[in-house]
Amino acid sequence: MSDQTMNLEEFRKLSREILGSIEKVIDGKREAVELAMTTVFAEGHLLIEDVPGVGKTMLARALAKSIDCTVNRIQFTPDLLPSDITGVSVFNQEEREFRFKPGPVFANIVIGDEINRASPKTQAALLESMEEGQVSVDGRTYPLAKPFTVVATQNPIEMEGTYPLPEAQRDRFMIRISMGYPDDAAELAMLSSRELTSPLERLVPIISISQLATMISTVRAIHVSKAVEKYAVTTCQATRSDRELRLGASPRATLHLVRAAKAKAALAGRDFVIPDDINALAVPVLCHRLISTTRRAGAGSAFQSESVVEIVNRIVAAVPVPLVERESA
Repeated sequence: MSDQTMNLEEFRKLSREILGSIEKVIDGKREAVELAMTTVFAEGHLLIEDVPGVGKTMLARALAKSIDCTVNRIQFTPDLLPSDITGVSVFNQEEREFRFKPGPVFANIVIGDEINRASPKTQAALLESMEEGQVSVDGRTYPLAKPFTVVATQNPIEMEGTYPLPEAQRDRFMIRISMGYPDDAAELAMLSSRELTSPLERLVPIISISQLATMISTVRAIHVSKAVEKYAVTTCQATRSDRELRLGASPRATLHLVRAAKAKAALAGRDFVIPDDINALAVPVLCHRLISTTRRAGAGSAFQSESVVEIVNRIVAAVPVPLVERESA
């Protein structure tokens, strides 16, 4: 991973070009696209949840095609095995020894399509990869490519043939977004733009893998004041003591919230994080990790998601906002 950084003007220029590239495919969903970019620049993993046919996989593929890097796609199915993801040791008859054959997780961007259609055992195959950037097979550890991002899509768990992601798995995703249905204008534009060819086929990479590494290093260097760090910690701690929540935000969630806020600041052209960055990201970073005490269905259900959003918004509104003047590292 590069330790070099770029100036924020160049960072914003490249990020706007990536945004424009993705919006050639995903129209009218700027907030979702910006959150997807935020996740990549913050070295996180993205979970896209919504009903079939609204562009979840298209967003993941458009994001991947905008970066000149290695990309693998995994179609999760009930019969998928953990070794189908991580890889397997194969005996070489000529050399009389086992050789490791890497699985599709060995790429810079891994698109996991319909991740909650696989069994919990197969879902768990991604845990080590997402947290530690490595894979352990037959007692040996193999490092993954850097940068490394998983962009997973899933259908709401009320749908037939789905397995809810366990809490440990959801906690490893930095951000969860929902696509939602397009508005009238975007849906009409889609009919004409995709009549003959898919706009995805016309996308070309905007940045190289080395440029992406530099942009990630630039985000790492964004300054976070002690007051803003305390604000993020207080917000996450408030979820652990809230009576309407059975499971609050983990320390990993706090770390993800600050990292994502740094990426959001860089996208805005600032070299420091402000409380508004934390506020804007509280719902997409925290909600998928929380479980309410009043849920009527499983974690991740439509009711569960809606009620947790209301709780997080209430908590954010109640936490005192620190006064932070413009500052830099």
